[in-house]
Amino acid sequence: MGGSAGSCGVTGRICTSDAGLTGRYDFSLTYAPDPLAPDAGTAPDIFHAVQEQLGLKLESTKAPVDVIIIDHVEMPSAN
Repeated sequence: MGGSAGSCGVTGRICTSDAGLTGRYDFSLTYAPDPLAPDAGTAPDIFHAVQEQLGLKLESTKAPVDVIIIDHVEMPSAN
């Protein structure tokens, strides 16, 4: 994994960036959250929208990611 990682709520997966872009970008993206919905119209799904409108490609790969596992939680004591 070369770039940064973060949760991508739209795809439901962890997204990593290996594009080599630095800085922050502000952009608008038009896509159909559910392309099979009757009201989706002609808007593309998220994968095609990113490629067509931003010139980037979302690829599904396997890569190691850091995770935090919480295996036990207790209420704090009253002291």
